[in-house]
Amino acid sequence: MKFEKYYLLDTNILLEDATNIFRLSDESRNLIILTEIVLDEIDSKKSGFDEINFQAREFARILENSKIISSKKYKDKKIIRLNILNEFNTVVDIVSKDEYIASSKNISLNILNDRKILEIANEIEEFYENKIIFISMDIMARTRALSLDIKTDALNGKESIDFDYNFIKSIEINFEDLEFLDNQEIVKFDKEYKVDEFSYCFKVKSSDQVILASIQNKKIKILNEEEVRDQIITPLNKEQLFFSNAIINHFYNVLIVEAKAGSGKTLLALSGALKLVKQKHFQKIIYIRNSIESLDKGEDVGYLPGLEEKFRIYNHPLMDSLDYIVRSEHKRKRSKKIETRYTPLEDSEANSRVEQLIANYGIETMWVGEMRGRTLSNSFIIIDEAQNMSNKTMQMVLSRIDSSCKVVILGSNKQIDNFYVNKYTNALTTLLKSTKNENKFVNIFAIKLEKVLRGPITEWAESIF
Repeated sequence: MKFEKYYLLDTNILLEDATNIFRLSDESRNLIILTEIVLDEIDSKKSGFDEINFQAREFARILENSKIISSKKYKDKKIIRLNILNEFNTVVDIVSKDEYIASSKNISLNILNDRKILEIANEIEEFYENKIIFISMDIMARTRALSLDIKTDALNGKESIDFDYNFIKSIEINFEDLEFLDNQEIVKFDKEYKVDEFSYCFKVKSSDQVILASIQNKKIKILNEEEVRDQIITPLNKEQLFFSNAIINHFYNVLIVEAKAGSGKTLLALSGALKLVKQKHFQKIIYIRNSIESLDKGEDVGYLPGLEEKFRIYNHPLMDSLDYIVRSEHKRKRSKKIETRYTPLEDSEANSRVEQLIANYGIETMWVGEMRGRTLSNSFIIIDEAQNMSNKTMQMVLSRIDSSCKVVILGSNKQIDNFYVNKYTNALTTLLKSTKNENKFVNIFAIKLEKVLRGPITEWAESIF
């Protein structure tokens, strides 16, 4: 039986999404090869509540729905061929070996397992009479494979192109157009308008005047900058203005933000959320952070809503942002009282005000592992570190949110920590790419935030590194 391609899969491919086995099979045109090492690693991940644990169990269910069609010996290896009983009868070979050359001396188990997988890859090419392609999300494993003259690829890696996150467009208009600009169809001014151009800078010809506007139902809505700036945290550039406007604008249900570190994304999201809760548009704020720490430690600490100290170590961005908001509000109020000399808050007082803020605005932290079976209502929801989420995890989280909520999704593809996703397969990228198509279900806003320089030291550092 001949196949177009012969794919040897690393464990992370199946733990990212168990159904990748069908995608890579390409309607049984390609042979999927798995080593006993991969099966052992997947088996060890079946217990738990993280997405990789669900994927491990899902893969076990896939294997249950298969039958053995052959069993062969090749030198010191055994090759069992399975037919997964689906629409295309996906063919999978399981390769095992009695003894490995790879030694466990002075190396970790993960590295040892990689070496065992690659050892088999080298040894079975003769059996298949074809070049074996090693598929992995781990760049170190792929590099090691290349050093052994093993052909390799990443999931969606080579074929994929980077998506150009260009959500702001600048065009020129005539001075006489200003009077009629608001609420006009965007195609009257920009015949090349695309659905992913959510924000516009209208530059008046022969003038320094620039009008900022968002596009809602293909109509121009001029920003009320005074209203947008009337928050605890004031936007510092046009990108932040667009983002802050979208937060407090009731038209948008879902905001997707690709942002560099230091861009103020969490601060601005919280500032807008506090304003909306205060105005009684939502009952509470829910902060969900899918960090590598929570993936590793979630089961240990439990992740129940509350103010317990255990939360603080995994939700530093939230706590730091709340601390900054409390101190900024204190400074703003003091600056309005001319007769009162400004004195910074003591740490103990700041901590007390943060806890009061959490209590007053119903701020909850939530771990993705506890979301199955829940329904979130009447909440302003912030999903942070979306680049560390798989598509399945994001789908699960978003499917728990009803129509009374607003969702802000934050992330940066420069800061991926999850070994089971990459810049092509993570949920943030998937959501950003989806903005190219018109959506009939929710009103989406997307933007890319640039880093904001905090002061002369930051500016100096930016200039030399």
